Amino acid sequence: MRIGELARRTGVSERSLRYYETQGLLRSDRTPGGHRDYPEAAVDRVIRIQELYAAGLHSDKIRQLLPCMRDADGGPSTRATPRLVADLTVERERIDRMIADLMRSRETLDEVIRTAGGG
Repeated sequence: MRIGELARRTGVSERSLRYYETQGLLRSDRTPGGHRDYPEAAVDRVIRIQELYAAGLHSDKIRQLLPCMRDADGGPSTRATPRLVADLTVERERIDRMIADLMRSRETLDEVIRTAGGG
């Protein structure tokens, strides 16, 4: 599929898709005319990349992680190195701290809303 179709099916801009390629996160073949040609599996790959970016991972970490994941179902494979597992554990702990911070912020907002609302 061409880059425009991949962008449409994933909701990701063509610019971002080209960036993913330069970062080694996504791969395409080229048509004889020089256009990018993505396999069907690229849809799942782009969605997975977006999820990992949303979790706060950087492209370097995502590049290390992607070979350890199965795109179709997002499940892990057995290819993760001990170092990557350790790095990902640190990332998970960072995310847990962010969640806790957000929960505290929500509790504060709830209290303000209750107080301001008279209830």
